[in-house]
Amino acid sequence: MINALDYFSALVQQDDAIPLFEAALSIAQDADPDLDLTEIQVAVDTFGAKLRQRLPSDASAIQKIRMLNHFFYNELGFAGNINDYYDPNNSYLHRVIATRRGIPISLAVIYMELANQIDLNVRGVSFPGHFLMKLSVPAGEIILDPFNGASLSREELEEWLDAFFKETPPHDFPLGAYLQSANPREILVRMLHNLKTLFTERQDWQRILEVQHRLVILLPDEIDERRDRGLAYAQLDCPQAALEDLQAYLAQRPYAADAAALREQLPGLRRASNRLN
Repeated sequence: MINALDYFSALVQQDDAIPLFEAALSIAQDADPDLDLTEIQVAVDTFGAKLRQRLPSDASAIQKIRMLNHFFYNELGFAGNINDYYDPNNSYLHRVIATRRGIPISLAVIYMELANQIDLNVRGVSFPGHFLMKLSVPAGEIILDPFNGASLSREELEEWLDAFFKETPPHDFPLGAYLQSANPREILVRMLHNLKTLFTERQDWQRILEVQHRLVILLPDEIDERRDRGLAYAQLDCPQAALEDLQAYLAQRPYAADAAALREQLPGLRRASNRLN
């Protein structure tokens, strides 16, 4: 039987063929190893079938989006989890589907899966601070808030940008630069980075390691992710694995700002590894 990481790796091999919903759902196997992914997919397919039955054969994109919004937010009751926004469960799709509560990116992934099932090309937008969705129609692009399906005006988006960048360096790019479509790999990385941030704040090293395994798979050329996996291994008393990752990082980044501090850890890790061997 294929293990969870091998399964995830198989799903994300080719950028042009990543099944976003399936790959995002599989992240939940870290929280629930016995999760039946097929059962969840069937449940969402059932939602999609119900929605298709209601749509006239000649429905326009605008008609479809209105119907999908009503179905998703009013009938199914999906909404942002404003009462417990920083609960990691908001990033695990099976729990979002069960509770009908999530954060923008997890709601968007489910919404986009249903949109795809009614031939509606809704795409994700990795907007700063709040994941968005967009749909191209003859009159232009509709930008949607996954929290409630609301269409966002240019003024609202610019206000969000200004509010976000008050606490970060100034932004010099036009609004359109922040409204580019995110591909499935980028969406999965953002989901995992959300979890990484939450688990780092809690110093939950086992959960951090699980996230890092997936980030290393998704971003094999990003050596920083391998460094972070090595640090998690070190915290979990896995010195040999920690050594391999940290040495790989130092080989590529010998003059990095953190290189000296990391080198100081290596002798202790080698001693610990030798004791285990």
